[in-house]
Amino acid sequence: MTEIPSSGPNVGRIAGVIGAIGAAAAVGAAIGVAAERGITRRARNNDPDRDEPFGRLRGHVIPVVADDGTPLHVEVDEPSEGSLAHRMGDGLTIIFSHGYALESGSWHYQRRDLGELARLVFWDQRSHGRSGRGQPGNSTIDQLGRDLGRVIDAAAPTGPVILVGHSMGGMTVMSYASHHPEVLGSRVFGVGLIATSSGGLGDAPMGLPAPLAKAVHNILPSLGENLAKQKGLVERGRRLANDAVYAMTKLYSFGSDVSPSLADYVHEMLSNTPIDVVAEFLPTLEAHDKRLALQAIGQVETLVLVGASDRLIPAEHSDEIVRHVGTTELVVIPDSGHMVMLERYPEVNQHLRDLVRRVRQDISQGQETT
Repeated sequence: MTEIPSSGPNVGRIAGVIGAIGAAAAVGAAIGVAAERGITRRARNNDPDRDEPFGRLRGHVIPVVADDGTPLHVEVDEPSEGSLAHRMGDGLTIIFSHGYALESGSWHYQRRDLGELARLVFWDQRSHGRSGRGQPGNSTIDQLGRDLGRVIDAAAPTGPVILVGHSMGGMTVMSYASHHPEVLGSRVFGVGLIATSSGGLGDAPMGLPAPLAKAVHNILPSLGENLAKQKGLVERGRRLANDAVYAMTKLYSFGSDVSPSLADYVHEMLSNTPIDVVAEFLPTLEAHDKRLALQAIGQVETLVLVGASDRLIPAEHSDEIVRHVGTTELVVIPDSGHMVMLERYPEVNQHLRDLVRRVRQDISQGQETT
């Protein structure tokens, strides 16, 4: 893993957290914006993450192409000599799949701190980050599952694998498991599902009163289509509404007062997701239902984790995953929101370490019985 020089603040397209919450981002966004910005400016003078290289950690890039020809950006961090992974010599690989309207950099602290555990693979899902723009008709959870299969084949053709997904990335993992249940327990020995859902997002409250949430979900199908058609106009609106969008980013991403640098970084990732990509993935998120895949996932060690204050995918969705998996417990991290792996990374990283330990124990016990 290497760090690339900073290119300075991103002043390009300002995305809405609408990428994560659809039309709900427009509701009440302007409330307290001026005060929020004033507080943030003062906080920058004592920012603990001021020198954190968000978005600048890089690994070895390997070429991966999806089954429809879309290039996928995939990076591999090999364990250093003398690390736990090097000493174990089992070739264990952890593959991280990021969420909707984000990119692989959302795993910043996991990449920074967990390199001693295993080979680490980070990839940008299609139409996100540095991956190629996919065909609009292929902006589906099922396609993302097939993409993950290509990533596994290229980045971890042999050896045991752990799949970790956040938000839409967790849905990607479920999709892959639904199409390849035979690999659970033979190639894939562990799964981490963070702040995600197995279905029913069409009923998610998104932190809104029930009647308003229902109204938002009713307009989402037409909203996505209209956003794509009016891309230029919407992008200009996003730039003009930058302060309001920034406030919404903090509200819907975190459950506590995070550093300005961290808030800026999440805001930047959302900003870099084109509005037509945001629009194209809305229908598949609403229709997503992979509850049946959880039975296969239940065959291996599983971590299900969520922030207690997640307004986008509330803890009830993780609780439902646990009920279907049946072999794990739900980990709820207090004072944290949807971006829990950034907001409360020490706790999240410890739970990931525990998952790796359990997987290695299972592999060792399996070898002893053969």
